[in-house]
This record gives sequence, C-alpha cells and structure tokens, in this order.
Amino acid sequence: MSHIDDLIAQLCPTGVEYKAIGDFGELVRGNGMPKSDFVESGVGCIHYGQIYTYYGIWTTETISFVSAAKAEKFAKVDPGDLVITNTSENLDDVCKAVAWLGDTQIVTGGHATVLKHNQDPKYLSYYLQTPNFFVEKKRHATGTKVIDVSAKSLAKIKIPVPPLEVQREIVKVLDTFTKLEAELEAELEARRRQYKYYRDALLTFDEHEMSASKQASKQASKQASKQASKQASKQASKQAISIRWMTLSEIATIFGRGKSRHRPRNAAHLYGGKYPFIQTGDIRNSKHVITEHSQTYSEAGLAQSKLWPKGTICITIAANIAETGILGFDACFPDSVIGIVPNPKEASADFVEYLLQSFKARLQSLGQGSAQANINMGTFENEKFPIPPLEEQERIVTILDKFDTLLNDLSTGLPAEIKARRQQYEHYRDRLLTFKEAA
Repeated sequence: MSHIDDLIAQLCPTGVEYKAIGDFGELVRGNGMPKSDFVESGVGCIHYGQIYTYYGIWTTETISFVSAAKAEKFAKVDPGDLVITNTSENLDDVCKAVAWLGDTQIVTGGHATVLKHNQDPKYLSYYLQTPNFFVEKKRHATGTKVIDVSAKSLAKIKIPVPPLEVQREIVKVLDTFTKLEAELEAELEARRRQYKYYRDALLTFDEHEMSASKQASKQASKQASKQASKQASKQASKQAISIRWMTLSEIATIFGRGKSRHRPRNAAHLYGGKYPFIQTGDIRNSKHVITEHSQTYSEAGLAQSKLWPKGTICITIAANIAETGILGFDACFPDSVIGIVPNPKEASADFVEYLLQSFKARLQSLGQGSAQANINMGTFENEKFPIPPLEEQERIVTILDKFDTLLNDLSTGLPAEIKARRQQYEHYRDRLLTFKEAA
C-alpha cells in the first residue's frame, strides 16, 4: 500500500476531492426491456436484474441480446460506461454497478442508469460497493417493499475522486484480490455442476422402479462421502422401488399462495415489526434452507397476510420463477410465492425441495409464452412428481445433504476459504477507498 500512499501524498497532499456523481458524469436513465425481448444473438444488453445476480465489477461480454430494432429504443452503453441498478427489493442490490469494458456499444433498459464519465470505470464500480457509499445511497433511498434510488438522487451523491493515476493503482490491487476469489469460485462452480449431475441422477425415476440412477446413487454416495465425512454411504437397494407419481397438493397438508392483501403493498405501516417477511430475492439467495430475511411485517402487516410455519417449502411463481427454499423460521410471504407444508406420512420437506430443484427447468418451461414469465397454482394441478417411499427419500436426502455441506457450509472447505478471501478483499477495498477529504 506504501506506493499508493506515496502517490496520494505526492498528487493530492491536502486530501482527495469529493465530487457529486452528476458533476463528473452524465446519468442516462434506461427504459423498458422485458426479458421477452431477448433473442439468441444480436445487440448485447444488460438487464438490471442481472447486475446483482450475475455480473461482478466489470464485464466484456453480455449474457443476453436484443434485436437491432429493439436496441434503438433502449439506453446506449459505450465502452467504459457503468450500468447501475436503481431498484430492488433489497437495499444492498440498489446502486450496484457493472463497468462495460467490451469493445462495442450495448444497451440497457428500465430500472437501470448509464453513467457516462471520465474516471476509471473499475474504480467507480469498486467504490459503489463500499460501506461509505452504502450510507450515502441509504439517505436517498425511497420505498419499503421495493426500494429505489433515482438517477436524480444518484447524481447528488458525493464520492472521492483522486487523480486517475491513483485510481488505476488501487484498481490493480483490488483486481488481484478479485482474481483470487474468482479462481476459488470457479472451483466451487465445478463442484456445483457435479452436485447437479448426481442430484438429477438420484431423482430420475420411472413409474415403477428407480431408473439407472441406482448406479449413479452408488457413485454419488461414494463421492459425497469421500469429500465430506470419509465414511462410505449405503449402496442403493438392488430391488425395484415402487414410485408414486403425485401432485404437490396430494402430498401436502397445506398448499397455497402467500398473502399480501393491502394496497399499496409498500405502505410504511405494514413493515418494521417482528414477523419475518420473505420475498422472492430471499428465496433466490437461499441454499436449500432460508436462513435470512431482508424485511419484517408489523402487526398490521401480519393481519393482512399469513404466517407460514418453519419447514414450509417456498416456490417463487413470478420474477425469477421456480426458485425454492425451506423456511428456517415462521414467516409471511406474498402471493408471488407458493407455500407447501408436506404431509410427513407422504414426503419430507428436504426431499421435496431437492426434487423441485431438479425439476426447476421443467417448471420454468411451463411459465414461458407471455410477456412476463410466471407460473401459478394451475401449473401444478396436473403436474405430477415422483415420490418414492420415505426410507428411500431419507437415503437420497442424506447423500444430497453431504453435497450441500460441501458447497454451502461457511465453516469448512471451499466456502470457508472463499469467505476468508472475501473478508480480506473487503478489508483492503475499504481501506484503499477511504480518503482524507480535501479542505
């Protein structure tokens, strides 16, 4: 860090100038862009929701495209520009930024703002992650259920703008940390693909017996045991296992949509109490079990909703559809989520949630064909799922739980190492991006 300290002392001895974002850049608000506009190839585009679910600090490629005709009406993003989110259910995700470092012009849509500027794009993206910036954006945030920081408000936020030479040296250091973390994430992703393979093999059945997944089950048990506890799992039964094909309502004691009857839904008096209020983002971010929530209901909020018991399986049916998770505590959720409380005589919550993970692509395909992808209660009226005997469910869950620990337990293995790297990166990021302000 001494080289950067020396640069700062040399180039800005009295401190670093803080400038309003609108003073050194032009903010262009996006418009429109439903996901139904996406095509297989064409003009690259960044949807605002992808910024906090897919992209990191910067990117040179997009995962989505729109036609040239559609691109004409969207906000233009030139190389070096930042695309910044304006809206999310979670304050953490508002004002997240990705720097576009590709060599062609792309586009973005509504709920996103393009920042055209003359600074180092990575420096700006890194700074927009800091606690200091979080405090500032919180001051300008509006809304409760849906939180927004407008482009007009964003333009007023002051951030430190050291000389470009300093910015670039800081970026070099932070890029080193993010590269190390990315390498670990790539290894973890390889394990996730392995888990998905074995999960889908274990949960593939025909109507009368287990499929060829018996052999995959044996291999998955061996693989999970070798990496997790070093103990051999039991081999799959060699006898045929009878599978019942049932709808979710047939295996549930409670099956229905969440409730949020009050209008407007973002009325302030509904929030801030002791009752967890789960939203689609909380389900999307969960790993099998939902252990965190970003919002709570008051007594008034509870009165117009419904409290679901711990162990309820949640399925998102709007926005990011077919995401699933098991409530780790009693909670409310809106009608964009379906709740399932399995009958313990028919199925375990752990097994059904793993099963729904495996059927995710199938469920998502049922929600296509409209401007806004969605599924509903009717989607499940005739959709049947394979339900093996409870003993077989328990065996499968035991194997998949071992993989879940390998992939998600922050106290062991790769997740623990990634967590440590993340903490190290955040420490140096916040230290490097904290400056004495020029008088």
